[in-house]
Amino acid sequence: MAKLKPVPTRKNSSWLGFLLALFILLTLVLGYQLWELQRQATARVAGPLTYEVYFSPDGGCTDAIVGALNGAKRRVLVQAYSFTSKPIAAALVDAKKRGVEVQAILDKSQRTEHYSEADFLAHMGIPTYIDAAHAIAHNKIIIIDTDTVITGSFNFTRAAEERNAENLLILHNPDLAAKYAANWQVHLGHSERYMGR
Repeated sequence: MAKLKPVPTRKNSSWLGFLLALFILLTLVLGYQLWELQRQATARVAGPLTYEVYFSPDGGCTDAIVGALNGAKRRVLVQAYSFTSKPIAAALVDAKKRGVEVQAILDKSQRTEHYSEADFLAHMGIPTYIDAAHAIAHNKIIIIDTDTVITGSFNFTRAAEERNAENLLILHNPDLAAKYAANWQVHLGHSERYMGR
């Protein structure tokens, strides 16, 4: 004799309905959270944004940075993971000599890096700080005055210019520069002054 399949009871139907409603609710909540994260990530900055793009090796990244630093009038804020570029270090010192406020925050590896420009900057009177609060202070950022941000994968090194595949963006927008400057100040708050070796 064939077995009859059990007929779903009202209790089973209620349970299935509850699970379906819970699934729909969780899907809606998760969908909203993902939408909000994406909206925040893609929030536009106020005002017009212009940019310059460079690539290495041998794409003129170092020259572009030096050129931008040569145009600095009031302030230059630097964050660097690896900093061994003599032309960029010299441009920072030149800016300081012109009366521009220059400060640098570097990764803790720059305390012992053999070819680091940290010592040069510190000995030339540029306030230099070490950010040891993170596993790696991996930012590569220069904020110039109130409207220019230099960023990208490009470390401020000769190797980045001559051997590595890197990218560099120079972004011109006051709102964007203000956001980067605010983040720079956060990192300054937990960094230690470096006086050089």
